Amino acid sequence: MDLVEASSAPDAAVDGPATEPPPDPGAAPAAGPGAVGRLLSARVLLAAAVVVVAAGVVLRFRTTSSLWLDEALTVNIAGQPLSHLQGLLRRDGAPPLFYVLLHVWMGLFGSSDVAVRVLPGLFSTATIPLVWGAGRRLGGRTVAASAVLLVASSPFAVRYGTEARMYSLVALLVVAGVLSMGRVLDRPRPGNLVALGACTGLLLYTHYWSFYLVGMTGLWLVWQSRWGPAGRRPAARLALVAVVVGSLTFLPWIPTFLYQSAHTGTPWAVPANFAAMVDAISSFAGGATNQGRVLALVYFALAGLGLFGVARGAFHIDLDLRTLPRSRGLAIALVGTLAAAIVGGYVSRSTFQPRYSMVVFVPLVLLVALGISAFADRRIRVGVLAVAVVCGLAGGIADITGQRTQAPLVAAALAQLGRPGDVVAYCPDQLGPDVSRVLPGGRYQQITFPRGTGPAFVDWVDYAQASAEGNPAGFARRLEGLAAGGHQIWLVWAPGYQTFGTKCESLERVLLADGGFGAHEQVVPNPKIYFEPEELVRFAPVSP
Repeated sequence: MDLVEASSAPDAAVDGPATEPPPDPGAAPAAGPGAVGRLLSARVLLAAAVVVVAAGVVLRFRTTSSLWLDEALTVNIAGQPLSHLQGLLRRDGAPPLFYVLLHVWMGLFGSSDVAVRVLPGLFSTATIPLVWGAGRRLGGRTVAASAVLLVASSPFAVRYGTEARMYSLVALLVVAGVLSMGRVLDRPRPGNLVALGACTGLLLYTHYWSFYLVGMTGLWLVWQSRWGPAGRRPAARLALVAVVVGSLTFLPWIPTFLYQSAHTGTPWAVPANFAAMVDAISSFAGGATNQGRVLALVYFALAGLGLFGVARGAFHIDLDLRTLPRSRGLAIALVGTLAAAIVGGYVSRSTFQPRYSMVVFVPLVLLVALGISAFADRRIRVGVLAVAVVCGLAGGIADITGQRTQAPLVAAALAQLGRPGDVVAYCPDQLGPDVSRVLPGGRYQQITFPRGTGPAFVDWVDYAQASAEGNPAGFARRLEGLAAGGHQIWLVWAPGYQTFGTKCESLERVLLADGGFGAHEQVVPNPKIYFEPEELVRFAPVSP
């Protein structure tokens, strides 16, 4: 959800009046000299906007990479009977909504890479028209159009629209919460209140970082209920009730959540510091690429203008250090949620990942769109927006053409040289889900370090302790026993995983020291190309 204020008038609704917004600043008159030229220019801009949106939608369904760990694990969990879902998620650490939806979806359309990625692609696509509604209520057609083009071309939205995970659903529910919040504050009718409560509950059941956003929203509503403009207070109180009631729907999941918090967490990375705020915005822009860096600078500059900037002429913008009323809620949602998440991460010793910040992606886009509207001259607005769109689409294209995992190369090497009954070992176990997904079922003996379990799932319960207790030498002896009778051992491994230290390297060294096997490196890891690099070493029995 989001906190939206749209007017500086004391008793204005938080998301702006329900009537038609005033004309955009700097808009040209409808008639007079040059009217035909302005009409043609408007049609060209409309056609360009349609092309951008169409391109953004196409990119959401075009990635060529195989599923990486998180996606493959999600699909494996969602593919189990729903009666098993709670138990599986207790060991995984996620809330259930996306898994339930994906389970139903897979029952209808199958579990191929394309099929499971269509669902998040649809969620991401559905976000685009809802952003138009949120932007229009916030600042008229200029803000709405800018927000739509920013979301459509966003490399962050494209990436997670092509990933079989819950993040595109998070963005969809957040923008739905923006709209329902605005409607409640404008007209607190029962249907609007139900919609706001539903968005709140569904968000909590989708991703746990929603707690921080919902908490910020609740605090802001408390403030508005008590100290906000008099005409807004009754609606703010009703909105607060809707948010509280929606949050109460999470109560049945609380025991599972508490168990996950105590035993799963995020043991594969270190807790973040406050630099993560900057990293989150940079990730929205596409990360550490040339186009990503340019877009990040544009985002930071425009977000500042959206919060402080007031157009005073075609080339003149004043900065109001008190911030603009219509932007304050967005800034509270964006900065407050990230700050709360980082503090919460310190307390709980859980980590920060840029993808978690999807909960504030929509507020950031709306704030940037407000920044674009701070330019009174349409030519400047179009130019700035064009830079953002071009950089965004370039980042989106780079993402969908990139490869997320080396699992297909591992599978190809096994298909060429592997034999039925060969042992395939994974160190760490996090490499198991994506590789095993592309291997033929039942052909190999597959086992993971450190727990010695199968490769389809990762048990995150007390993960750091399990990896610390893992014994590479003992595990190597187990592999050698499984390979008795002339089978090969295939080690799929990668260094640098948190909590493992050098145990995977030690496992390889123990196997290399076994004179009964000859080692051959079949796949060389390439972290420059692959998001999830993997090394494959074949240990073939040596004839006496």
